[in-house]
Amino acid sequence: MTRAAAISRAQTYFDSGAFKADLARRVAIPTESQNPERALDLARYLESEIQPALEKLGFTCRTLTQARAKGPFLYAERIEDPALPTVLGYGHGDVIRGLDAGWHAGLSPWTLTEKDGRYYGRGVVDNKGQHTINIAAQAAVLAERGKLGFNAKWLIEMGEETGSPGLRELCAEHKDLLAADALVGSDGPRLTADRPTISLGTRGAFPIDLWIDAREGGHHSGNWGGLLSSPAIQLVHALSTITGPTGQIRIPEWVPKEIPASVRRALADCEVKSGPGDPEIDPNWAEPGLTLAEKVFAWCTFEILAMESGVPASPVNAVPPRAWARGQIRFVVGTNPDDFLPALRRHLDRHGFPMVQIAQARDDVMMATRLDPEHPWARWAATSIAKTTNTKPAVLPNVGGSLPNDIFSDGLGMPTIWVPHSYPGCSQHAPNEHFPTALAREAFAIMAGIYWDLGEPGTPARTA
Repeated sequence: MTRAAAISRAQTYFDSGAFKADLARRVAIPTESQNPERALDLARYLESEIQPALEKLGFTCRTLTQARAKGPFLYAERIEDPALPTVLGYGHGDVIRGLDAGWHAGLSPWTLTEKDGRYYGRGVVDNKGQHTINIAAQAAVLAERGKLGFNAKWLIEMGEETGSPGLRELCAEHKDLLAADALVGSDGPRLTADRPTISLGTRGAFPIDLWIDAREGGHHSGNWGGLLSSPAIQLVHALSTITGPTGQIRIPEWVPKEIPASVRRALADCEVKSGPGDPEIDPNWAEPGLTLAEKVFAWCTFEILAMESGVPASPVNAVPPRAWARGQIRFVVGTNPDDFLPALRRHLDRHGFPMVQIAQARDDVMMATRLDPEHPWARWAATSIAKTTNTKPAVLPNVGGSLPNDIFSDGLGMPTIWVPHSYPGCSQHAPNEHFPTALAREAFAIMAGIYWDLGEPGTPARTA
């Protein structure tokens, strides 16, 4: 009954092929939350796969619903002793659309295929593979110790890929039910494939529509060119004032006043680099004077995600009546999203573009969150991973992407520890999503170690 034995047991589950078999069944359920025709599959994933797996471990399960949600939520708990630490696990069973036609020959989003040391299939990393690993690691600890040694709760949702509608309301409604000392979840990529990572929050995502409605209908560019304003040209010039030519944001309210010292210290140990198959990094892009890690994890960026004017698929000789763009601010703690649109309005008016209309692009905004890298839970998790891997993990104050983490950190008031099992080149939202088998096997060791250590003396929750 040892930590090493629990880790060995978890990796035996992987080596035996049981993980591959379980994940293959789960990948085969096409849980595309963006597709209304998949509603029954969303419920089926929880009912046929996750609930039985947790009930086998002695969890009590119940289905929760919320009016705005794309699908049901599964809540599970195993309370061994109210005096013990309680940890909430999170995962999502929905996936991005399969994009079937874009996969390499011989691959399908709904069939797990092992090839060249990788598992291919939609959801193998985002997020079916990751929460399957964590549940199985808890099973290994339970089998080895005879108990977990801590109280465990799980919340699995089926709408994360559409912005987690209803999750915020559900967690507010069931705040007491979901109460825990910390959240330990797995989603997203490591810093690099070869370095274990913990992340302590997320950048936020604020989508903005910008457009100009100049007039009704297009008008012949020969007869009217030079007489009518071009909304496309106006909008392009307006957009060019938001950042400098190398992407530096020029609206002060859109960036933090400073980077906290503890964040700088953590990121000084985090090297950002392109891996095989990754795009080449542009080192001179965005805010000057920052390291690459600070640019993506400690600062804000503005991107133009899409633009349209006229008929792009079939251009005609006419001055178009309208131009539109979708922008996005990826923002960090230290900025206030309530200021984003008012500041943009003032900026555009000041630069002579009152004709540009702006609006938040959708109701749900992913908020920025960050646990201090020197928080006791952060130090505890980093120590556990280092003990398992003999490697100092990368500690990211927050990831560059977005998750509904503020619902847990702010809404439920708990420290959040994310232990990602993927890597940046995994194609998680594209065709050919894949999971390196070596990374998956190491993830089993990491999570079995974490769950074992949660049952030992010295966790922050037990000494607080």
